[in-house]
Amino acid sequence: MKRAGTRVSARRPGTPRPPLALALPALAAVAFLSLPLAGILVRTEWGGLAGHLTAPGTVEALRLSLLVSFWALGLSLLLGVPLAWLLARVPFPGKALVRSLVLLPMVLPPTVGGVALLLAFGRRGLLGPWLEDTFGLTLPFHTSGAVVAATFVAMPFLVISLEGALGGLRPRYEETAASLGASPVRVFFTVTLPMVAPGILAGAALTWARALGEFGATITFAGNLPGTTQTLPLQVYLLLQEEPGAATSVSLLLLAIAMAVLIALRGRWTGTPADRRRRPAPVEEPATAGPAVAEPVAAEPPDGGAPGGRWALHADVTGFTRLTLDAGPGTTIAVVGPNGAGKTTLLRALLGLTPRAHADLRLGDEDVTALPPHRRHVAWVPQDGALFPHLSALANTAYGLRAQGVARAGARREAQAWLDRLGVGHLGHRKPAQLSGGQAQRVALARALAARPRLLVLDEPLAALDQTTRAHVRHTLRTHLAGFGGVCLIVTHDPVEAVSLADRVLVLQDGRTLQDDTPAEVTRHPRSPWVARMLGRNAWPGTATPDGLALDGGGTLVAAEPPPPGTPALAIVAPEAVSLHRERPAGSPRNVWPGTVREITASGSRLRVLVTSPDAPDLVAEITPQAAAELGLADGVPVWTGLKATETTIVPL
Repeated sequence: MKRAGTRVSARRPGTPRPPLALALPALAAVAFLSLPLAGILVRTEWGGLAGHLTAPGTVEALRLSLLVSFWALGLSLLLGVPLAWLLARVPFPGKALVRSLVLLPMVLPPTVGGVALLLAFGRRGLLGPWLEDTFGLTLPFHTSGAVVAATFVAMPFLVISLEGALGGLRPRYEETAASLGASPVRVFFTVTLPMVAPGILAGAALTWARALGEFGATITFAGNLPGTTQTLPLQVYLLLQEEPGAATSVSLLLLAIAMAVLIALRGRWTGTPADRRRRPAPVEEPATAGPAVAEPVAAEPPDGGAPGGRWALHADVTGFTRLTLDAGPGTTIAVVGPNGAGKTTLLRALLGLTPRAHADLRLGDEDVTALPPHRRHVAWVPQDGALFPHLSALANTAYGLRAQGVARAGARREAQAWLDRLGVGHLGHRKPAQLSGGQAQRVALARALAARPRLLVLDEPLAALDQTTRAHVRHTLRTHLAGFGGVCLIVTHDPVEAVSLADRVLVLQDGRTLQDDTPAEVTRHPRSPWVARMLGRNAWPGTATPDGLALDGGGTLVAAEPPPPGTPALAIVAPEAVSLHRERPAGSPRNVWPGTVREITASGSRLRVLVTSPDAPDLVAEITPQAAAELGLADGVPVWTGLKATETTIVPL
């Protein structure tokens, strides 16, 4: 029990006490904002509240306010949602000016806004005479005028709120939908809007509340006519002069409505895109789960695609990435290279999704260069799969088929068959948040294959998976790529994926083709230091000399068969060919350098030792744990490295 008089702190342990210099002004601000609201509560005649709120004039004003505010909300949704999308997604000259125009009604004095509306839509305004002569529509002093005034001041709340939500939605979902064959309008209604629904709801609530409380622009533009334009705020203004008690009661009603809206939003003014919400923990797939082998049930193909077709690839890519790519039907190409080499730019150029590069693209006998992304039949699987979070796995897989015009029942049948074929058919009812990484990746692959693409592009599709799951998904991918009649490009940093999945390896560097050959040839004679290191080799660029190589990083390397002197070349040395000694070796190695152990890491049952030296570039040696123990290796230990001239492969560049 606590002793009497002991003060229990309300602060959590470890929470710093706020400085008084900030806390006191903050409390003063809260009091300043709260006192006027408290005044309404204190001065309300609670006994007469019901009578005041049920008075005929108040009821009529409330009915009119609801009518005007909901019409204003409808107009704001109709006009504001496309405007928010335009501001968030489309670059165009003068965007900053348009955004300023959207914000202007929020900072403009309401009466000034009313004057502006009068000069635009009044009988002597810019459009008023035309509206009256053409449609017989007179906005001032009419209920429609009150709707226009409320829309003018309230719509910016929806636009700004929704633009923020769209800005938080990563475009890859919309781009993936386009690659599956969905037109921009379909993408907007089936992917974009559902994923920013929280932002729309938040903006709609704020817009409605603002329209309900509009006063200045309405009284200036539409007047204060009972039953026509006299909304609740205008009713308060009149009652304040005649019945202050009734004015206070109606003010309390408006205050309660506003507070209810804000409490319902709980501070989410800009909404939250669906892909950024907290997700439940995914259900992990068993490590022993293998892919199913059921054959898919083919649906009748839509116009432009057919299961079992054969499509060769020819692409001339210009811009940041510059190369020519030719591949026959059924070819799988692994695209590798360091960060910034242009791998993703290449994929996005083929998809028609980037201004950084342009691809003159031919798939089979059709030139698709001028076609928009949704008509190219190029399906994309991003690194994280980009499954639509609001759709089930089955609906995700059927999305491309539905976008291409396949009937719902047929699309779902074929989608279920693809899910079965990839071993995740029993998960069709689950949302992406309920799938493990491996399951989600299989669903993403099923979705791409079900869309009947002519070209399949995979951007590091297995990078986010653990080793066990990666092996299973790799097996599944290899199995189904074997029967794919188009061309598949896979961006990867994993040498196992490049060797096991691809027929060719395309090595990029600075947006150019450095090497394009079979996996075996790239493994034996890599022409890029980055690729050699990716394969686990030591790689040192230099210039050929009569005896070997003058290394760019300093030092010389003796080689058995150097190219002609002056030839730029790359020395490739396997880590297991490097020997380590505590004393200078007296045997046959032609390349001997002193160095210092800087790092020791495990690689399977062996150890990889990084050695730095002032006489040669950094190198990696691979030895057994027993040898490391006998040498007493540890970080900082001085060693000698030895390398035979015959163990070095020189690749001319």
